[in-house]
Amino acid sequence: MFKKMPGDEPHRIVSTTPDTAVVFKPAVVQTPAIITLIVFAWRAMVSLVRTVWRHPVAALVAVTPCVLTVLYGWRVTLIVATIVLVGLTGWGLLDRPSFAALVGRRLLAWWRLVWVYRRHWQPVMIVSGLGKHIRGRDYLPKLGTVTCTSWADIVTVRMLNGQAVKDWADRTDNLARGFSAESCRVAVIKGGRLRLTFPRRDPLATPLPALPLPEAASVGPVEIGKQEDGSPWRLKVHGTHVLVAGATGAGKGSILWSTIRGLLPAMRAGLVELWALDPKLMELSYGRALFGSRYAADPGDCADLLDDAVKVMQARAARFAGHQRNHTPTIEDPFVLIIVDEVAFLTAYQPDKQLRHRISAALATLTTQGRAVGIGVMAALQDPRKEVMNIRNLFPDKIALRLDESEQVDMVLGDGARDRGALADHISPVPELGAGVGYVRLETSPDPVRVRAAYVSDEDIRAMVAEFGGETR
Repeated sequence: MFKKMPGDEPHRIVSTTPDTAVVFKPAVVQTPAIITLIVFAWRAMVSLVRTVWRHPVAALVAVTPCVLTVLYGWRVTLIVATIVLVGLTGWGLLDRPSFAALVGRRLLAWWRLVWVYRRHWQPVMIVSGLGKHIRGRDYLPKLGTVTCTSWADIVTVRMLNGQAVKDWADRTDNLARGFSAESCRVAVIKGGRLRLTFPRRDPLATPLPALPLPEAASVGPVEIGKQEDGSPWRLKVHGTHVLVAGATGAGKGSILWSTIRGLLPAMRAGLVELWALDPKLMELSYGRALFGSRYAADPGDCADLLDDAVKVMQARAARFAGHQRNHTPTIEDPFVLIIVDEVAFLTAYQPDKQLRHRISAALATLTTQGRAVGIGVMAALQDPRKEVMNIRNLFPDKIALRLDESEQVDMVLGDGARDRGALADHISPVPELGAGVGYVRLETSPDPVRVRAAYVSDEDIRAMVAEFGGETR
């Protein structure tokens, strides 16, 4: 209720209702300046110790000239610096690998930590949504160490409490662009810590020639190419099944023929049998003499060959039962690798429905029961959709070469593979750049590995047939 008070201005109104609103003011705690200085000094000391511990070479390079200048003057510092620079230059010219490993990459890691990652960390985290700006304060994931290899930066990160790996996997494009890299891959270390890989160059850009034939007979793992870190790519074929998926011209033949090439000495020794199904009559037929009677192209013959493999598997299982659980290749019981080129033609596109079901049933039986008794399946296909290849989940190890769509990557390698950096849909369609390049996801690891298979030319296959063609058992 309001009324006009005597003596007041004509338009002034005063409330006569009691005011029950209470205004609370937050208590302001004044921190003594000495405590603030102590906290800042402690943080600076911890940061300095951490920097020296992580980057001893860079710290030594920065501190030594200053100490020499104070103790002995700038002339002595100049002389010592000249001697050191000449020595390092000579070391780098004479033994580049050791210089890069012990000095060069450490200095590069320190420089990229300071100039690239620490400098842009706050804006990249906030813009990408991985960090939060709340009431004037930034909550950021903790940047850890930076390690430089010959081709990439390896960055360790501690996630914020409440974050999930998927939050980072969904923002790999943001991270790559934020730190001026071509791509970014996310891998889990442990306990809320991640490993981010930022490639600086592509070590797999150059095609690889066919690898030399192994000197010793072995069932694997078979060296068929190179991994992105420069180490050999050794593909396990004994004790597993392998699915290879890729668009036309992606390089599936490179993987098939490199695997065959690596097993030829073992085939000569009687420890391996290679069975080939070639419904397209284009890929495996070029080396048909290597397979002898265990080659089939007609769908009916392919079904018969698969039925024979099932019989071999069942006979071995009956003999091994109660005696052994794992297969060891011998001349009596060699490792049998069944290679199927364009398996979808047999399991999905075959017009004879009865024959299609027969082939699918045989493949399902072999992939579920075969590896324990020494029978493996390596199948290649172009279309990885479920309705085309309904037994793809029965292959423990999978390889994705160039694919047409991003959704196909997870179809082949499993859910989340593309978010972890398996960008198979970004592989170049130019044969010289992308043929044979792909991502491998093994049964023992969820993280995809980028690889490139060696190219086995027609001349290489003819030489293989000439040397090993008459030795099929």
